[in-house]
Amino acid sequence: FHKDGFLVLEQFFSAEECDSMRSQIQKIIAGMEVPPHCRTEFSTREEEQLQAQGSSDYFLTSGDKIRFFFEKGVLDGKGNFLIPKEKSVSKIGHALHAYDPVFKQITHSPKVQDLGRKLGLERPVVVQSMYIFKSLLAVTPHQDATFLHTEPLGRILGFWIALEDATQENGCLWFIPGSHTNGITRRMVRAASGASTCVEFVGSEPAYDDKQFIPLPISKGGLILIHGEVVHKSELNSSDSSRHAFTFHVMEAKGTTWSKENWLQPTPELPFPSLYT
Repeated sequence: FHKDGFLVLEQFFSAEECDSMRSQIQKIIAGMEVPPHCRTEFSTREEEQLQAQGSSDYFLTSGDKIRFFFEKGVLDGKGNFLIPKEKSVSKIGHALHAYDPVFKQITHSPKVQDLGRKLGLERPVVVQSMYIFKSLLAVTPHQDATFLHTEPLGRILGFWIALEDATQENGCLWFIPGSHTNGITRRMVRAASGASTCVEFVGSEPAYDDKQFIPLPISKGGLILIHGEVVHKSELNSSDSSRHAFTFHVMEAKGTTWSKENWLQPTPELPFPSLYT
């Protein structure tokens, strides 16, 4: 993990644990009622991100709620679904770990806490969680610390759980080994009040060499640990099968300052909960 910036742990969760998360998300979608003015498309491309997420505080205020973000092109001009709603969702975030009993149990499971201790985390807190459907979208190369900035850097850790086999065909993650040692060159920050978007990007993303990325296919139940500064991406899902994943981010809170400019902020209703229970 320290050398490459990521670590693959196969069969970390059981098939039953994965199925319980998938079944729970189906219940959440079945009860999904999203007001038309809040229907936000999720995008990882900078211009689209600023347009879709930045113009809507639905995204900005989702840190302490369970909210829905949609694939591109699934809504008409009035915000009505063009396809069945269960196929329209790109991700659900960002507080499943706090408000849903199934995802809370997984996030704070003894084996996750044990892993935190093995990594030497003293005061880890959970900052956000997401259920990712990966129907189509490619995710452009990025570093999680671009979006979740800390002083000093190196205090953010992602836990990415494959709820189905993740293959090169259905959009597994790709990494540049060792790229977590180069710092970050770009940040997404809250825009000044009165700006046309809620967030803006500061700095620029370097051009990455495609040849440096290696694919990390992983079986259902596998866990990938992701350093906050390692460069990673996923390609389009070109298969007929889905690639569901549950992911959450942890910050080592000891001696760490969470940036006030981050889009995600703890709230009085939901301070970042301790990973250790």
